[in-house]
Amino acid sequence: MYSSCFKSRQSVLFALASAMFICLFSLHTVAEAQSLTPVEFNREQLVKMPVLGWIAEARLGSTPYRVGADGSVRMVPATGSITYDFRTGDTAVNLAGDHVEPAVTLYNSGSTNNRSSGESRAFNALSCIGNQVRVLTGDAKGETGYVIGKHGGSEHVMVDFKDQEVLYKMSPGDKMQVYAHGAGMELQNAGDAQAFSMSPHLLEALAEAGMGITPEGKLRVPVALTVPAKIMGSGLGADQVYTGDYDIQLFDEVVIEKYGLDQLRFGDIVAITDADHSFGRIFKTGAITIGVITHSNSNIAGHGPGFTTLLTSTSGNIETVTDSEANLKYLLFE
Repeated sequence: MYSSCFKSRQSVLFALASAMFICLFSLHTVAEAQSLTPVEFNREQLVKMPVLGWIAEARLGSTPYRVGADGSVRMVPATGSITYDFRTGDTAVNLAGDHVEPAVTLYNSGSTNNRSSGESRAFNALSCIGNQVRVLTGDAKGETGYVIGKHGGSEHVMVDFKDQEVLYKMSPGDKMQVYAHGAGMELQNAGDAQAFSMSPHLLEALAEAGMGITPEGKLRVPVALTVPAKIMGSGLGADQVYTGDYDIQLFDEVVIEKYGLDQLRFGDIVAITDADHSFGRIFKTGAITIGVITHSNSNIAGHGPGFTTLLTSTSGNIETVTDSEANLKYLLFE
């Protein structure tokens, strides 16, 4: 009887202690958030204009095979088309594909029918993550969604919609209009931190999720995961980051386990340490870059999940806080 009563009191005390800890932690989190200053940027100067894209068909290279860094040979889906079952918030690692693009893939080959045309470059450079997109033709005409990524080489822009059923109304060739807004953004109170492909809409969503300027003047950003620059691959050395992406190589099991990189999802907001994207992609000790995961893993040497740049600081004037909901699924669609 006494033992039972003692255990019961223990349980009550433990429950009370747990509740107090949660309450104190919540108060601390709220206090931290209240101490942040909103990010200021040149909102009134930003130009908003439409750019057009068409749903791309699925693409494969001159041979259907993909030769992996381990010598394996596979034939799997790759870029383009409409990906119904892997979208924003889904795994970017555990799927039978190579460079698969989530949700809907758009392109613009321009008046010269070439993906290096001026129209294609404008479509890719001016589209910003979080820009609204509207379907202009086909059975899904009138539906709206958001830009979720860019993919270099194929010169693709990926978009997603809240309702998955909308995707089943679409077909390759359907035309969409992106309300391009964000190019030319300048952060005004974040030190040397710069923004790329960041829409005002996404910046506001990140602010609601805990992004802001600390009392020390640092830009605080919520991220799902952190990646060391030493495993970055294809795209490293590009002289600009307004278009395309660069790849996170997932061949080192020690690094994968240490940083939890097998958990990468489409739409994850991710930090890369010792990476400076101010004028292209370089390794620089102490720098930090923030971006979003935009295409799937690849087992080809030098390749892996794609990362499109959103923010960078040469001096490291960005600090991160880990948040599992730092993903476009929660920032844009919920």
